[in-house]
Amino acid sequence: MYQLTAEYIGGLRTNGVHVKSGNTLITDAPTDNNGKGEAYSPTDLVCAALCNCMMTIMGIVSDRDAISLAGLKAAIEKTMTSELPRKIAKIKIEFTHPNPTLLTQKDKDVLKRSAFTCPVALSLHPEIVQDISFNF
Repeated sequence: MYQLTAEYIGGLRTNGVHVKSGNTLITDAPTDNNGKGEAYSPTDLVCAALCNCMMTIMGIVSDRDAISLAGLKAAIEKTMTSELPRKIAKIKIEFTHPNPTLLTQKDKDVLKRSAFTCPVALSLHPEIVQDISFNF
């Protein structure tokens, strides 16, 4: 059974549906590629998927090892190639823990290591630079 469906709704927009939950997601082409930039672009979703996957894996580890992860935030920057074909060149993610003094050095090391085991990180093309930093 399909987990997701999508429909092109015109104007360089799509509407995706997560079948199990019914949640929807609109994408829009970015302004530098003929779109309005009023929603996530498909390449934005790739970057968000990497970040959220890393956070989820760190969350699994934090639950398992009783490490405080509440309030972890991330800032994401996407760089596209300047030459054709148009594609993601680099994804920069900066994770910031709200209270790093709650973490031991072992906690920090375990969280950092676990982030790079996320399925999205392991699935991205090796030419895409994953510039990941941790402020904790």
